[in-house]
Amino acid sequence: MLERWKAQAARLKTETYALYLAYRDPRTPWFARVVAALVVAYAFSPIDLIPDVIPVLGYMDDLIVIPLGVTFALRLIPDSVLRDSRAQAQEIMRQGRPVSRAAAVVIVLIWLLLAAMAVALVVRVVRS
Repeated sequence: MLERWKAQAARLKTETYALYLAYRDPRTPWFARVVAALVVAYAFSPIDLIPDVIPVLGYMDDLIVIPLGVTFALRLIPDSVLRDSRAQAQEIMRQGRPVSRAAAVVIVLIWLLLAAMAVALVVRVVRS
């Protein structure tokens, strides 16, 4: 059973990376790019919707939200783009884990922007 879970986790990583590659492909429609970007950013983000320190619930987003998001985003991408992206992702994963410092910077900037917006909202509510 543990081996099956490991295989599923590896497949999810490859699918997520394929989604990232499909996002960058110009043949992907704009709405699929938006969904793919959000899913990939959340999947690779160090910040979770529910922190992992919360027993049981902390891992629910990793077990439910990410696979559902990946599945939804993959359905929006044309088959030819998906086929090419999966092949490229499998090759890259065989060579070693992909690392993108630019993607990490973008994710951190998105979370900082969201945090700034939340602080602005709280300040506005407190002043009212």
